[in-house]
Amino acid sequence: MNRTERLYKIDRMLHERRVVSVDTFLEELGVSLATFKRDLEYMRDRLNAPVIWDRDAGGYRFDKQGVGDAYELPGLWFSASEIYALLSMQQLLSSLEPGLLTPHIEPLLTRLKSLLEQEGMSAELVLKRIRIHKVTARAYEPEHFAPIANAVVQRRRIVIDHNNRNRGEVIRREVSPQRLTHYRENWYLDAWCHLREGIRSFALDAINRVEVTESDALELAESEIQAELDSGYGAFTGKVVEHAELEFTAPRAQWVSKETWHPEQKAAFAENGAYRLTVPFSNPTELIMDILRHVPHVKVVAPESLRRRVQQALQQGLENL
Repeated sequence: MNRTERLYKIDRMLHERRVVSVDTFLEELGVSLATFKRDLEYMRDRLNAPVIWDRDAGGYRFDKQGVGDAYELPGLWFSASEIYALLSMQQLLSSLEPGLLTPHIEPLLTRLKSLLEQEGMSAELVLKRIRIHKVTARAYEPEHFAPIANAVVQRRRIVIDHNNRNRGEVIRREVSPQRLTHYRENWYLDAWCHLREGIRSFALDAINRVEVTESDALELAESEIQAELDSGYGAFTGKVVEHAELEFTAPRAQWVSKETWHPEQKAAFAENGAYRLTVPFSNPTELIMDILRHVPHVKVVAPESLRRRVQQALQQGLENL
């Protein structure tokens, strides 16, 4: 652990145990005597910590605060990704329905609360002051998640009733689950579809029924799955990959340039401040939706087929107004 972590641990040990021996400090901190003494000297001289040696008690303890600046530890906070993970974990654990995990949830929540309170404020206050909005998350039937996840891990085929939202029909399919993917706050099942004889990605909120079979799932190479589903933009892609060239106006570039649209994207600023972004795609559905979010500050440079699709979407939108 680094020095800041050690200072917090020394402070916590003294508050919880009142008197702590040198040997106990050295064992729990995992440092040498010289390092411990430097930490103690830093706390006394720099942080005004009222730590004294109590000969009768045989250890260090806090004395009454003397004259001068109040004792205060340096701020210890989490990175943006860490606080997001902690809050997400707490929300997820708190929302779990009663089940096999219920007896184990409370200790996890207690530990998360302890981590969130490192700054000396209540976890409730942290949750009140830092919020996570999952505005793009779609509701799915929670009872479907467990059998699908089990089938993925246990390598079993499942039969699903899948709602094809484009055609407005429910199709029964037998699929071999390959992996679960969490993308843009929503869950997807990546699987081999025995009906279509190809790799498909199914949104869990579009699955109406799940039946786990005794048949072994067809095993696919990870490279094959990646080539089919990870090569292009969005959750629904394919092996045939094109490249979209987009140009954003200078004002909008300040936002878009901070975003990652695809791991293999290419981007550059033009002399006039415009931002050029090139991303691979197969199925253009999600890409078109994101392009439309930036109208009128975006131009589809290429390919022509994508430009026409965006123009058609804009025209249909005008007709519906």
